[in-house]
Amino acid sequence: MTERWTPSSWRQKPAKHIPSDYPDGEAVTRVEDELRRMPPLVFAGEARRLKSLLGDVAAGKAFLLQGGDCAESFKEFHADNIRDTFRLILQMAVVLTFAGGKPVVKVGRIAGQFAKPRSEPIETIGDVTLPSYRGDNINGMEFDPAVRTPDPERLLKAYAQSSSTLNLLRAFAGGGYADLYNIHRWTLGFVADSPQGARYRELSDKISESLAFMAAIGITPATYPDMHRVEFFTSHEALLLGFEEAMTRIDSTSGDWYDTSAHMLWIGERTRQLDGAHVHFLKGVKNPIGLKCGPTMEPDDLLRLIDVLNPANEPGRLTLIGRFGSDKIADRLPRLMAATRKSGRSVVWSTDPMHGNTLKAGNTGFKTRPFDRILSEVKSFVEVANAEGVHPGGVHLEMTGQNVTECLGGARAVAEGDLGDRYHTHCDPRLNGEQALELAFLVSEKLRDLRADDLRAAS
Repeated sequence: MTERWTPSSWRQKPAKHIPSDYPDGEAVTRVEDELRRMPPLVFAGEARRLKSLLGDVAAGKAFLLQGGDCAESFKEFHADNIRDTFRLILQMAVVLTFAGGKPVVKVGRIAGQFAKPRSEPIETIGDVTLPSYRGDNINGMEFDPAVRTPDPERLLKAYAQSSSTLNLLRAFAGGGYADLYNIHRWTLGFVADSPQGARYRELSDKISESLAFMAAIGITPATYPDMHRVEFFTSHEALLLGFEEAMTRIDSTSGDWYDTSAHMLWIGERTRQLDGAHVHFLKGVKNPIGLKCGPTMEPDDLLRLIDVLNPANEPGRLTLIGRFGSDKIADRLPRLMAATRKSGRSVVWSTDPMHGNTLKAGNTGFKTRPFDRILSEVKSFVEVANAEGVHPGGVHLEMTGQNVTECLGGARAVAEGDLGDRYHTHCDPRLNGEQALELAFLVSEKLRDLRADDLRAAS
């Protein structure tokens, strides 16, 4: 007999990377009960809309841009930071849309991306050993026993911050800030300031010409309101299942369960065990979901996971997010893509070029990611997908609109000695605004080449 799924049935499964060292278990239960009474952060209809758009990506009719902070923090919570990340995603989407000739589905790693799995549960400095920092919704960064002790009250603060973030994002998306002409003007500013400005000016000039033509024939934000607003969705890794359970509600329209903490949730590389709690929980909610696929993933294991997470083979339900490393992707990705294509699985293939390319920079001790390796993995992803007859469906980036110095390279050539200037991340290094937009221009060139190949083949 098939076991009956409920939002709490994951508790009967082995669960990794969920803190079990809260000092007061009753306090955890009390906080989770309080969260159950809170309003949903997102709505089932919005999640269904995202799934429909991702179905277009799976069919090769659109492209997914997913990006934001490695881990959101309480300290850096500010309207300006939210605005800058939102603006950066819109800028990148304009560049990708124009080059690829397809709409871009915009999903932020935002309004809930707090917790992070860690390689080691403890950290030792000198003679002192404390729990590792695991995200602001669990404990704090300061190396202090009281701060590093997991505190369930942080879940309530994370909920409140996510709610405020979503309110601001909705205002930006629908209130005119996302006007297409404004976004393009910001992109032009990047082109003017970039050391590679001449390389990108051609594409920006073409966008300007297209906008001018549209205005000449009467297509403006005033006559077509859709040019004045955008659809924007949120996502995070579904790591703390107690929180996710508390935010899971029955949709009054369909009678299905939806996790209302975000439009899209994903399962990480470290928690994708077939018999584990995270796979079990996410198989039961109707949100679109993601699955990180790393270099240890085998084709048969992937197909088994797909069968559990998307048994109806529903377009847009499942996004596979490859994160291999620039030195491994050409060897590991083709077999996985071939397996999904040959078996007729309807999935979105996206690439995360960040997590497989992390290293320690020289003697500085800073974790960083070289821009050239990130770019190399994205290029390999597109080339492998093209060779395997699979749509290169999207990119998944850890990035910020702030002017940080966390990843090496890029047009302004951030060097090891520059990392300490503005290294603000609470976890892993992020692309700064200029590096992320530069990557979008470079990806756009690959998409433009694919589009040209398709047109030649059609003729």
